[in-house]
Amino acid sequence: MIPLDNRLKTAFELCRPGLISADVGTDHARLAAALALEKSVKVYASDINDGPLEAARRTIEEYGVKNVELVKSNGLENIPYADDVIICGMGGELISGIVEKCRFTNESTRFILQPMTKADFLRRRLYGLGFELMEERAAEHAGKIYTVMLWMFSGVSREISETEALCGKNRDRKYLEGIAAKLIKNAANMEKSAGCSGEAARLRETAKEIKRIAENED
Repeated sequence: MIPLDNRLKTAFELCRPGLISADVGTDHARLAAALALEKSVKVYASDINDGPLEAARRTIEEYGVKNVELVKSNGLENIPYADDVIICGMGGELISGIVEKCRFTNESTRFILQPMTKADFLRRRLYGLGFELMEERAAEHAGKIYTVMLWMFSGVSREISETEALCGKNRDRKYLEGIAAKLIKNAANMEKSAGCSGEAARLRETAKEIKRIAENED
């Protein structure tokens, strides 16, 4: 077994066996190697920089992996095709831009995404582009809780509420409580500024709603 942190392990679990995957921003390529060895996946492991690709090469050699192809690429630009596209460890805005530019998206393509920041932006953007969120799972790493999303393209664009943008389909109590805590902190900071009391009250109401969701899912 190739050691993976909780974020990558969760992404690994959401990937389908026996298909073609693209691990975008592969870094050390442990996820790509695990998919190749344990799920019989052909993997394009890409990065925009030479340093991570060299680290990826060492990982592939260490584990004797045969079906991982290293590709220097800005996002998906040089990836010919993938059934599953995996993007972990980037900001939500960057991830959304990569997904939006994917040339081979169809209704069978799956996107496994783990944003480090701005998960709410990513959800809004992808729903607006006609994607459907199928599943979310929480993953704790280095004392923080992240979300790992599974998306498909439906072609149906829609707007989502603020609560849906903030929570998505993740119902992990600690994850939701963390979101609510950030909203309350932001509200407290706004209350110190003149003219922001209305927005602060709105944030507090949203935080209460998210807390109710967390309690109901416990």
